[in-house]
Amino acid sequence: MSMRKLTARAERGTGWWVIEVPEIDGLLTQAKSLGQVPAMVKDAAALLTGEPEESFEVEVVPVIADGVREHLDAARQLFDEAARARHSAAEQSRLAARELAASGLTVRDVGAVLGVSFQRAHQLIS
Repeated sequence: MSMRKLTARAERGTGWWVIEVPEIDGLLTQAKSLGQVPAMVKDAAALLTGEPEESFEVEVVPVIADGVREHLDAARQLFDEAARARHSAAEQSRLAARELAASGLTVRDVGAVLGVSFQRAHQLIS
């Protein structure tokens, strides 16, 4: 059975999230929290279409102010950059550890040079 993808546009009302699903005419529902949205949408979609709830896949799209969206986008970009930097730093640490070990340093000395435990140095060398 193929999954029918639904987009749940969630906009915050007074105490509730108001949910609109453009793929199904008339599908409007509400939920107290964003975590409840997929279940509420699947239930309503099943009632309106006669299809089983399991046949729907729901993507929740919160409607938020543009200023907040800009902050979220900037934060995601920075998190991605940080992840790339951590990956590069780890690779450079591995290369340094291996070169230090190849030059004759003990695992404990490699750890001391890198500022990590000898156990971590051993992991980097391996």
